[in-house]
Amino acid sequence: MHTVGTFTFESAEAARAQYESVGPAAQTVVREVAKAMEFEREEYDERVTGDVVETARDALFASLLEVRIGSREEFEEWLESYDGEVMKTGHEDVDHVVWHVGPESEAVAATFQNEEDAAVATLRRQAFGRLYRELV
Repeated sequence: MHTVGTFTFESAEAARAQYESVGPAAQTVVREVAKAMEFEREEYDERVTGDVVETARDALFASLLEVRIGSREEFEEWLESYDGEVMKTGHEDVDHVVWHVGPESEAVAATFQNEEDAAVATLRRQAFGRLYRELV
């Protein structure tokens, strides 16, 4: 078993604080991408809305969530000691599982066979949508 990512939270307040802290980075990323795309000032003002920056913040936050990656057996062993709700997706007959533990006794998990990076990316989007969107 191994982990990728850095964000894991003991409380909803900690998740909110971390979400807020990535706001300036998201703004910088959007500004630099618009510059690389050679947006004129007027086009920038028209196209780069608060929703665009918020989407960048959501994606940045989600991309940094800690995800555990392991065999089905390692996941089942972890699950035995976890005292919370786990929303699972995927097929039961595959060998690997990715999972993220949220701050309020909830976790998300997804099975995968070969494409670890894709599974991690998908799980992070699911974790954001299911565990964090309403919190932040």
